[in-house]
Amino acid sequence: MSNESDAADAGAVDDAGRPAGERHGEYEAAAAPSGFELGTDGPKVILAGLDGSDSSWRATAYAAGLARRQGAVLAVAYVQPILGAATALAGAAVEETTQEIADELLAALREAEHRVREVWRVDWRFLTMRGDPYTGLAKLADELRADAVVVGVSEQAGHKVIGSVAVRLVKAGRWPVTVVP
Repeated sequence: MSNESDAADAGAVDDAGRPAGERHGEYEAAAAPSGFELGTDGPKVILAGLDGSDSSWRATAYAAGLARRQGAVLAVAYVQPILGAATALAGAAVEETTQEIADELLAALREAEHRVREVWRVDWRFLTMRGDPYTGLAKLADELRADAVVVGVSEQAGHKVIGSVAVRLVKAGRWPVTVVP
């Protein structure tokens, strides 16, 4: 016999006067996990990684739809690649090119927003930084306290062997990650 049934058999009662050890449809309130934000419902920030590839544009569009439906801020991030040793000699030219790509992506985002402005609105921000794409997106997701990260599937063959940015974000396990084909 268990202690609960022993207590019930002995005539013990709980605070409400019911036999001890019995449940009457009432359950103790679950304690909120540490770091839980009371009074919030749904995501506040959705981070989308954009590098100009078709899959990253689809991921950004998907993230924009999520942000619109949830009333969240959409943070679109382009992480400008770091110069490798082979391209270090071309330094300024490559750095200038990556900044041009960032400017073109921002212009394309503004154009897309203008086209759909009358249909729906999303509060969005464009962020850019230099570095490794995984490290940059992870850093931004942490700084923004992103509730979700959305990226496109890698279009590079080598990533099937060494792991894509998407796979690395999922393995980090710090945010919900959606990978859009």
